[in-house]
Amino acid sequence: MIDLLVAGGGPAGLAAAIRAAGLGMEAVVVEPRSAPIDKACGEGIMPSGVAALRALGIEVSGHPLRGIRYVEGARSAQAVFRGQPGLGVRRTELHTALHERALELGVRIVPGKVAGVRQSHDRVVAGGLTARWLIAADGLHSPLRRELGLDGPGTAVRRYGQRRHYRIGPWTEFVEVHWSRHGEAYVTPLGEGLVGVAVLSRERLPYEKHLAAFPRLAASLLGRDTGPVRGAGPLRQRARARRAGRVLLVGDAAGYVDALTGEGVALALATAAAAVDALASGRPQDYPGRWAKLTRRHRFLTEGLLAVARHPAAAQLIVPAAYRAPAVFGAAVHALQ
Repeated sequence: MIDLLVAGGGPAGLAAAIRAAGLGMEAVVVEPRSAPIDKACGEGIMPSGVAALRALGIEVSGHPLRGIRYVEGARSAQAVFRGQPGLGVRRTELHTALHERALELGVRIVPGKVAGVRQSHDRVVAGGLTARWLIAADGLHSPLRRELGLDGPGTAVRRYGQRRHYRIGPWTEFVEVHWSRHGEAYVTPLGEGLVGVAVLSRERLPYEKHLAAFPRLAASLLGRDTGPVRGAGPLRQRARARRAGRVLLVGDAAGYVDALTGEGVALALATAAAAVDALASGRPQDYPGRWAKLTRRHRFLTEGLLAVARHPAAAQLIVPAAYRAPAVFGAAVHALQ
């Protein structure tokens, strides 16, 4: 019998399989798409995420990130990360590194989808495979979360994200968050001659229309070669629980607030490790509490910023407030890193 069946071969699923293999467990990942998998994300990894990758034996190339800068027009406020820097990394490069590390440790990765979950007191059967445990890491709109009846209630406020790459040299070592009445734009340096620009908004508009809400940023990108636009949403997804018997939810499948604070990859790696460690110690019941502790600061700060950003007049006060209270802004960034 397989020790661990992982549904989903994104960062969370591969990180769980790598962690399990490192602890001597047999892990099998089931993923319908071939590697590398691209996705609409900001592509900035917080320092804790970089440390988590190294703990898995992964070094990935990218652009060092010194901190976070909030920008509105000509005004800005910034906070520097404590200790080690973060990293701006192409999603495809991150996925390739995780995929290769998993194969190196003997993780079996098979094409397909996991569905039709059946459980007993000592095993779970799904997708034609039998395992002691199943980790659902099948993404933001997790089919397994829905199948298990763990989908939480929806929300009236829906936010969507889009990302595009631009062939231009990074002009900063910070992730820049540009604010407007309509949403946010995130500029992440990814390497020599390349930046990623992600836009988040409640409005479903073409990427160019979203970018037009940030005229100074749009002007600096005008005429540059671009890559395709990738989108995702609605971003907020709720889960009623993080565990259902012998199934544990990790990464985005366990519930997601918003991309506003940029912790997606770091939290995916952290929750994956926590789930596997709970299984390895024979205490799966500890995982939901551990998940809540790992994500608490992120959820609290993101919910707070979203509450302000919902009101255009209030959203325009965010950057001035960060500018006038740099110690408070720095404390918030340090709490998330």
